[in-house]
Parts: sequence; structure tokens; C-alpha cells
Amino acid sequence: MARPWWWDDRGVLVRPAGVGDIERLAEVHVLSWQVGYRGLLAQSLLDGLRPAQRVPRWTAAVRQAAWPARGVLVADEAGEMVGFASLHPSADHDQDATEVGEVASFYVLPAAWGRGVGGQLMAAAVRMFGAAGFASATLWVLETNARAIRFYAHQGWEPDGVIRDDVVGGITVRDVRYRRKLPA
Repeated sequence: MARPWWWDDRGVLVRPAGVGDIERLAEVHVLSWQVGYRGLLAQSLLDGLRPAQRVPRWTAAVRQAAWPARGVLVADEAGEMVGFASLHPSADHDQDATEVGEVASFYVLPAAWGRGVGGQLMAAAVRMFGAAGFASATLWVLETNARAIRFYAHQGWEPDGVIRDDVVGGITVRDVRYRRKLPA
């Protein structure tokens, strides 16, 4: 894997996740959902989330890393994990998994929003996809998540016209796929 970590001028370290990060990944995931999806998903669903529920998912993701095409990047600020990006070849049936990478999850703690952490993390994800040889990358975002959509647009992502229905907590929601060409 080329350049396994990146520092920015504000002291944010982006690096591959390790087994010791799994519990914190689950915590960041839940805390980010509870604030980021407030008003977009049922409050009872958000209130019921527990990090322990997410540990198996993150254990598998970390252990199945195959850099540079698959793994979890974490953003550390002052020694504390404040965000993560889960990356893998596209899982969408209309995409060529050898050509298209996918950001499967992208979350930053609300306390770190607006400080450049997300931009640094996304830049590292794009570099990692480039190192894997992908020509483009995709991600899915909840259609009503205006904050995330603004962030992705600012980072150079654009909707590609594909939508899908998903079920979250027993409620059907609509996701929109965004795409970004990667540098050659």
C-alpha cells in the first residue's frame, strides 16, 4: 500500500484502521448517526442505537482489509478518532468492481464538523481509490440529508441519476448515488 497515512496542517492523521480501533469505530458510527440523522430517521431508532450492535460489522471490515482497494480509514485528531471512511470495490450490480470503488460509510463526529476533518478524510479516501487503480468512485446518501449532500458536492461528488429504496428501522427511505471521477 502506497503512503499508508496522511497528516494535514491542522494535525489530523488519516490512517488505516486496526483491530484496536473497532470499539471506537462503533462509537463514532452511533454518535454520528444520532446527530446526523436527527429529524431524518425515527428518533426511537436513533435513541435505540448502541455501539455494541455495530462491533461485528466493524470487526469484519477491519479484518477483511485488502489495501488499497478495501479497508477502513480513520481520522485521528489530537490522538482521538473523530471520523472514518469504509472503502471497497463497488457492490452495485451496474458497476464494474474492478473500475469503481465505493465509499460504503463516511462519518465524522458532530463535534468535529466544520474543522476540515471530513475534507482530509475524503481526500485520503480518493487517494486510496487512485492507488487501487479505480477510474471512479461512488457513494450513497440519504436523499433528505442536505448537510451530507452539501459536503459531498463541495468535495467534487455529483449525483449520477441512480436512486434506490432502502429500509432503515422498518421505514423505507430513498438513497441517491453520487459519483466522482478519480485522477489518473
